[in-house]
Amino acid sequence: MHPFSYTRASDTREALDAGRRGGRYIAGGTTLVDLMRETVERPGTVVDISGLPLREVRATERGGLRIGALVTMAEAAAHPKVRALYPVVSESLELSASAQLRNMATIGGNIMQRTRCTYFRDVTADCNKREPGSGCAALKGHNRSHAILGTSDACVATHPSDVAVAFAALEASVHVLGPEGERRVRFADFLLRPGGTPHREQSIRPGELITAVEIPALPRPLKSGYLKVRDRQSYEFALTSAAVALHVRGGVIREAKVAAGGVGTVPWKLPAVERHLVGERPSAALWAAAAEKAAEGARPLRHNRFKPELLKRTVERQLRVVGGAK
Repeated sequence: MHPFSYTRASDTREALDAGRRGGRYIAGGTTLVDLMRETVERPGTVVDISGLPLREVRATERGGLRIGALVTMAEAAAHPKVRALYPVVSESLELSASAQLRNMATIGGNIMQRTRCTYFRDVTADCNKREPGSGCAALKGHNRSHAILGTSDACVATHPSDVAVAFAALEASVHVLGPEGERRVRFADFLLRPGGTPHREQSIRPGELITAVEIPALPRPLKSGYLKVRDRQSYEFALTSAAVALHVRGGVIREAKVAAGGVGTVPWKLPAVERHLVGERPSAALWAAAAEKAAEGARPLRHNRFKPELLKRTVERQLRVVGGAK
């Protein structure tokens, strides 16, 4: 680990001042410390923001839910409002990492975490995320766990977060505070596809601080859930996953929110699946037909050619769980 300076922010103004000077924010430290230890990240200054008042979970005036950036994964998963209103969020958090990590890691840090691509974390390997222009070793390397959607010739790494998939499905937004004031970023715009600049992973500006994630009000009744497929049940990242939320009224699907994880360079919204569902009556045949659209545009690699079919099966299964299999 390379030498660095440490400062603890007592309020948001201090944090923003330090961030504007190039400091890197840290709260739970479950990702950044690992990357520093592996010399993937070499910040000159680390700014501890764990003492800031960003730990509230509350209902919004419009009927949505706002989760403070420093709420831990464990706290968010167990919160009564989260569990009651958006089970898909609780389930995605509980299927993430280990209990010890969930007790430390924060919501803001989770959506900012960098890829788990082994080539990114191996400083001897070519990686455009770590060193722009060096190449992508995963393209011709072992790429079983890599993305099939949203990829480019510069990067095929997946985004690892589970709760980000739920946020993408629910069309959440990220609240950020910076030198120019507050702004809200749609979750769909917050995490960036690699294109030719895979080192740019978020639309956050230098020095900006995430303050909260807000889930909008959705029509009720709303049933939701999260399914994660992985090689083992304990502490493993997704091969594929599905976040589903359905509003069914009068026996007809009025609104559908569906996203996938483990297969995209960012949490992957599935609008074609959603369009196929809306206006239809729940049935096993509908779930199967909608799921067939989940892998549209997929570009599998040598070792992950199984992923399109696995994705379709995962989406179909979770539609059956949430919507019923009549």
